[in-house]
Amino acid sequence: MTIHTLLVANRGEIACRVLRTCRALGIATVAVYSDADAGALHVREADTAVRLPGSSSADTYLRGDLVVAAALAAGADAVHPGYGFLSESAPFAQAVQDAGLTWVGPPVKAIELMASKTRAKELMAAAGVPLLAPVDPAAATAEDLPLLLKASAGGGGRGMRIVREIGDLPGELTAAAAEAAAAFGDGEVFAEPYVERGRHVEVQVMADDRGTVWALGTRDCSLQRRHQKVVEEAPAPGLDDALRARLHDAAVAAAQAVGYRGAGTVEFLLSADGRPYFLEMNTRLQVEHPVTEEVFGLDLVALQLRVAEGGPLPAAAPPEPRGHAVEARLYAEDPARDWQPQTGALLTFEVPDEPGLRLDTGYTAGDTVPVHYDPMLAKVVAHAPTRPEAVRLLARALERARIHGPVTNRDLLVRSLRHPDFTGGHPDTGFYDRHLAALTTPGDESARRLAATAAALAQAATRPATGPARFGAWRNLASGPQVRSYRAEPDGTPYEIAYRSGRSTLLPDTGERVVTAAPDHVTLETGGVTHHFAVTTHGSQVHVDGARGAYTFTALPRFTDPAERTEPGSLLAPMPGTVVRLADGLAPGAAVEAGQPLIWLEAMKMEHRVLAPASGTLTALHAVPGHQVEVGALLAVVTDPAATAPAATDSAAPAATDSAAPEENA
Repeated sequence: MTIHTLLVANRGEIACRVLRTCRALGIATVAVYSDADAGALHVREADTAVRLPGSSSADTYLRGDLVVAAALAAGADAVHPGYGFLSESAPFAQAVQDAGLTWVGPPVKAIELMASKTRAKELMAAAGVPLLAPVDPAAATAEDLPLLLKASAGGGGRGMRIVREIGDLPGELTAAAAEAAAAFGDGEVFAEPYVERGRHVEVQVMADDRGTVWALGTRDCSLQRRHQKVVEEAPAPGLDDALRARLHDAAVAAAQAVGYRGAGTVEFLLSADGRPYFLEMNTRLQVEHPVTEEVFGLDLVALQLRVAEGGPLPAAAPPEPRGHAVEARLYAEDPARDWQPQTGALLTFEVPDEPGLRLDTGYTAGDTVPVHYDPMLAKVVAHAPTRPEAVRLLARALERARIHGPVTNRDLLVRSLRHPDFTGGHPDTGFYDRHLAALTTPGDESARRLAATAAALAQAATRPATGPARFGAWRNLASGPQVRSYRAEPDGTPYEIAYRSGRSTLLPDTGERVVTAAPDHVTLETGGVTHHFAVTTHGSQVHVDGARGAYTFTALPRFTDPAERTEPGSLLAPMPGTVVRLADGLAPGAAVEAGQPLIWLEAMKMEHRVLAPASGTLTALHAVPGHQVEVGALLAVVTDPAATAPAATDSAAPAATDSAAPEENA
């Protein structure tokens, strides 16, 4: 049969990925979406979209009945499940076919046989595929440690626990079972030996209904966090021909054992001494399939559709591989804070578009990362003739990307790709256990300070002679020194950047030469080296992108706003300075008029007048001429029931010695 209209039962980048192939093949497309995804990219790119009421996965993308009804309502004749959600649900696959729709996936029986990891291992043992010997948790002893507890159903790291102390085993079993039941509706958990510093290597298979099974090389997916993959590559580095052949043969045997059809992946664990052990078979398209596509020059989604239509694979054997491909998963998460997912508006999202690079994403600039789903923003893939070239290309592309909005793992990815353990071709699943602290330490301090300087100069170029509105008539004179404060995100490091405003250019006080300073671009020269920065401001967030990295700062108020923490009528010092004089006759009990200058402060080589916030009676006076005061210090109190405004300030003319402030740093 020929597929004319396809519904994609998924969201995000995989939905967009399937839609892309459908467009190339002339197949009309239908998207489904939750309320949280109403404006999502996959909805915008599909020809037709059907709403699934609600926002949680359980109410929407995991409701097979609603998805099938959507396909029928939209006139689709086929369903592609993507990965995750219902992609490995045998009941859903059966429901799709019962509705007269074409299922773009493996036979229901194959899904059932591989759905339980315990049953799958029994099948693989019968097929001669190497396995780790299972361990009965009830009979486990200290000699069996460490153990890995795994959910029998599902994947993605859910229901998995490493047990290193025998006394922890009962509690971890309970926790793993509860997590598995919540995630997959099946609380079955099994145990097997945990292989320290093992490698996660897998084989992509593609099969048709004529008995042809392709083994499309190997992939290494060892860089993982919480048992979820972060960086994947093809082919897996460091394997000799004999081991590759053994893995290919085992993968083909696994597919044949269950009568497989379509795209699938057979996953193995390689011990430190290179022995392979079957982990599981994923009866769907994998997240990391692009690296295989790049190496073999194939479109796996197109092959899935071809096989689903009843067609054969194009040849008895797959094409010859070429080169090396590496993929990095870009997540909205903070690796330094226990990988906490991040949400919010993706304000800028630009990844270099150059030969050898590929971007699979479900987001564009202006989209919002919701709280309900996986926080992956995109997969960035590099393909080159050799592994070192591909790794270098990917690291540099990520480094040059402009990503403004939620915190991401971009810096972690760049550092991971350049780490000796990875570049040396010997990644393992313990990589982040060993290196996470070092990989998430804030980078080069001098580079960050230079970026903060660029932020200050760009903001000054936007409003070179305007002070914060909250200080009333207080203003910056062109010759006066300026200070802007920033908090680096996400670690919170404070920066105070001092500079001066000249007549024709903006000059920092730290010795850099300003080549150009515009609101969106700053060029600085330091130590004979010229640095270019693109600067983008979104509210209080300032994003600085340069050759040495990307930085995000929160612009702090030039001075603390005392109105945020005081009662009306209080006159607080709006900045640190010295009380130089008081209004004539000012004393408790004196009547004052709104706007009347009461106290003069000297700060930043200028005098600033503190004005009465309202008409009333001065009930307290703490300012004393000659005293130094800190920002926010209580100077006086004016009592009036209607007084709700904070103390204002005004700028008197600078003292004669200040009107020609020295420009020694100009």
